[in-house]
Amino acid sequence: MPETTRLLIDRWKQDPNGTYQSWFLWPERLKNFRSIRRGIGQVIKEIDEGSFGNVYRGSSLQTVVASIAEQRQIFKGADHAFLWKPKLRIPDIYEDRDNQRAFGRLLHACHCCTKEADVLQAIRTLEAKSIKGLGPAAANLLYFIHPTIVVPFNTAIVKGYNALTGAAVKLGRWDHYLAMRQGLIEFNQRHRDLLSNDLGAVAGLMFDLGMERYPLPPAEGDAKATDAWAKDLAAVREETAAFAKQLDKNRVSDEGHTEVQGWLRDLGLALGFSVWIASNDQSRPYNGGRLADGCLTVLPLALQNEGADAVRLIDVIWLERESGTVVAAFEVEHTTSIYSGIVRLLDLALSGGAAQRHHLFLVAPDEREADVRQQVLRPAFSQVRELNIRYLPYGELRQHREAIARFGVGIKPVEAIARMF
Repeated sequence: MPETTRLLIDRWKQDPNGTYQSWFLWPERLKNFRSIRRGIGQVIKEIDEGSFGNVYRGSSLQTVVASIAEQRQIFKGADHAFLWKPKLRIPDIYEDRDNQRAFGRLLHACHCCTKEADVLQAIRTLEAKSIKGLGPAAANLLYFIHPTIVVPFNTAIVKGYNALTGAAVKLGRWDHYLAMRQGLIEFNQRHRDLLSNDLGAVAGLMFDLGMERYPLPPAEGDAKATDAWAKDLAAVREETAAFAKQLDKNRVSDEGHTEVQGWLRDLGLALGFSVWIASNDQSRPYNGGRLADGCLTVLPLALQNEGADAVRLIDVIWLERESGTVVAAFEVEHTTSIYSGIVRLLDLALSGGAAQRHHLFLVAPDEREADVRQQVLRPAFSQVRELNIRYLPYGELRQHREAIARFGVGIKPVEAIARMF
């Protein structure tokens, strides 16, 4: 099976509809790690202080898990495991304070430690508590803290792993999860030249196998079956209709996101500002060139501080040409997680210590206004609301950007078409 497995991995990586191309290499994926980690830190803090409460909806946990669930198809439904089921009274971390603290200790241990042994010990400590309804789905939180140690977990990943290896991993059991994790690490090491230290890659392969996107390799030594399998594998180019529709929507989303960044780039340059484009978006094709054409290539020294890693990922920043002072920052939320964009704006506002009064904008389609407002009005973001963050609808930007570019001065025309929360 080794050679056929390598062929499978190679074809999977080349498939534009597979999770490797559509999620693992997705530019937004890494942008979300910092904000999700920060959200987990907020959950830990609230549990420790006793302010977490006893409900899921509206909690800091719902905010961060919803952000994970938005990370494309592989994490779709990640929030289901944390929804409160009143008839079953699971997961039992809302009404049982002792269980809640145990969950908080797991997150805290993984948030603070860096060694594999410490992460595994924290998982085993939680497993020993036998908290009803709190199973390995929690690993999806831990993955965003330690992507080289923790493997994401869902039904499709388990199904793919069982199908490929002949294992019998069961859902909902931490001991089975840990056995699968060890098996995937060994698989990843055998094929490390084709995969990644980030265990999201091997999990993505298992996810696609579990979704039955690819035929499984035949038993070693059956040349006829291997030849037929290779032909079937080469023919795999289409998803199921529903998944293909979602992937098309994702591609349109990325293109729309880039277009709006381009609008803001051109408008900022026309108003006489220097412009910064998110570091992972700078090479994206736009209007016959690159999105970062005419923009800064290095952040000003004043922004190269503790929060610089998050600030350089903000979609668009306008700065004074002479001083390099930030004038305005824009996070474009086409369909992606609003949560992550808010956290990056907050990192910018706090980058100098005390909150800076920059002009901060969440730029989103007109039909997403309710979603944007719902996120900003969460208790976890009270500090953001104090910074006078504004919602800038696509429609207003589309309609007025050319007139502002021709006749506008400074930031006031943009504020005039934005809306306060």
